[in-house]
Amino acid sequence: MTTQIQDVPENAAIFQHQSVIDTAVEAMYAFHEQPSALGKLTPPPIFMQLHEDTRTSLREGELRFTLWFGPIPVKWHVRHEQGPTETSFADRQLSGPMAYWRHEHIFEQVEGGTQLTDRITYAHKAGFTGLLTRLVFGAIPLKILFLYRHLRTRLALSGKNNS
Repeated sequence: MTTQIQDVPENAAIFQHQSVIDTAVEAMYAFHEQPSALGKLTPPPIFMQLHEDTRTSLREGELRFTLWFGPIPVKWHVRHEQGPTETSFADRQLSGPMAYWRHEHIFEQVEGGTQLTDRITYAHKAGFTGLLTRLVFGAIPLKILFLYRHLRTRLALSGKNNS
């Protein structure tokens, strides 16, 4: 089944969070390549259930998964693709709760380690679904989510600087 890639809507917002983590770009990339990485980066009490993983790399393939917010399931289908730089990748929502979602994972070697940049371009759906996604995927919840994700990444990579 082929799903058409959507154009970025005019009402899209951009969220970005950056951290410098004391590790090499190669180690950062290897961490994200682990099949368990998405589960490790999902904060409790959210539970991630993987249904299908056809990725051949971080830059190619698709994932189907459900995020469980307690008893409420939120289904996602995303495609992994090349990100904006040589040391990056992106996942783009093909179907899911958002009107538009593209998450870029950018790794850049800097003084002190690797700068991890998460950049999300997103738009909410109209109506009740959009109201709900604003509560879970609005600017403040995204800030909390990525503070958690960057902390988990830092802890996972501590002591693994192989630059």
